[in-house]
Amino acid sequence: MQCPFCGKPNNKVIDTREADENIRRRRQCLNCNKRYTTYERIAQTGLMVIKQDARREAFDRQKLMGGLIKACAKRPVPMEAIETMVDEIELELHTLGKPEVDSQKIGQLVMARLRVLDDVAYVRFASVYRRFADLDSLANEIQRLKERKQREAEERLQVRMGI
Repeated sequence: MQCPFCGKPNNKVIDTREADENIRRRRQCLNCNKRYTTYERIAQTGLMVIKQDARREAFDRQKLMGGLIKACAKRPVPMEAIETMVDEIELELHTLGKPEVDSQKIGQLVMARLRVLDDVAYVRFASVYRRFADLDSLANEIQRLKERKQREAEERLQVRMGI
C-alpha cells in the first residue's frame, strides 16, 4: 500500500473496522506521518454473465455502475444510493451460488431497485434494457409503472389506516 501523499510503501495500520461488506483501515505513513483511509473488499469468486446472444463475459461491477449512472443522470439520486444498489446486486448474484448468471436476471434486479428509487431512472433503464420497439410499448410500460405506484400508495394508506 503506497501513501497517497508521498508515494512511499511504508505504513502502519492504526485502526480496523468493518464497514458493510468492506473492511475500513485507518493507516499512517511511516515516511511523512500523514493519515489516510483504505477500504478492502473480500474477493469474490469469478462470476460469468450469459448475454442474450449466448456470449459469456466476466461480471463487471464498473459496467453495472456505469449503466446506473447513465440512467440516474440529472436526477436527484445520490451517488451513495447507486453504489449501495450495485453492492446489493453484486451480493445477491454471488449469494445465488452459481458460477454463471443470465444478463436478464441482472436486468430484473436493477429494474426492481430503480422502480423504488426513481421513476425516470427506471424508465430510462427499461427503455434500453427492454429495447422497446415503438413509442406505444414505452407508453405501456410507463402506464404500468403509474398503476403500480398507485396500488402501492393505496396499500400504504390502508396499512396506515389499519384496514
